[in-house]
Amino acid sequence: MKRLSIIIAICAFSSLFMTSCETYHHTMREPNMYFELYANNLELSEQFTAEATVTRIVGVDWERLFGITKTGETDVTAVAAIPVIGDYIKSNGANLAMYELMAQNPGYDVVVYPQVEIHKVAPVLGTDIYSTTTYKVTARLGKIKK
Repeated sequence: MKRLSIIIAICAFSSLFMTSCETYHHTMREPNMYFELYANNLELSEQFTAEATVTRIVGVDWERLFGITKTGETDVTAVAAIPVIGDYIKSNGANLAMYELMAQNPGYDVVVYPQVEIHKVAPVLGTDIYSTTTYKVTARLGKIKK
């Protein structure tokens, strides 16, 4: 009987780690070939802005650890990535803000010189015991002319 209760306890504990989660991933296709891009080849938009807020408790973003994950991938080693002209601060929060920028403004091919503004509030003695960080991405988006 004791062995059966141990097996049931192990199954119940392991089922906590086998629960499902939901992930959204939004990308813009990066070409596998090289071509030169000039300013007159792009139709540039006005500047768009998107924000994302990340709350960390003990240094962990619990909302995205167990909840719905949204990312905007910018790593050039990825299979499909956001083509970015220029550079910006690369972090999970900035990628999340980039996802929001792409989701709010569909139909563009490239992100041009994104700027990231980071505002961090850590009310508990300035530590990461509890912190809220807001990432604000501002960028022009471009469409390649036909």
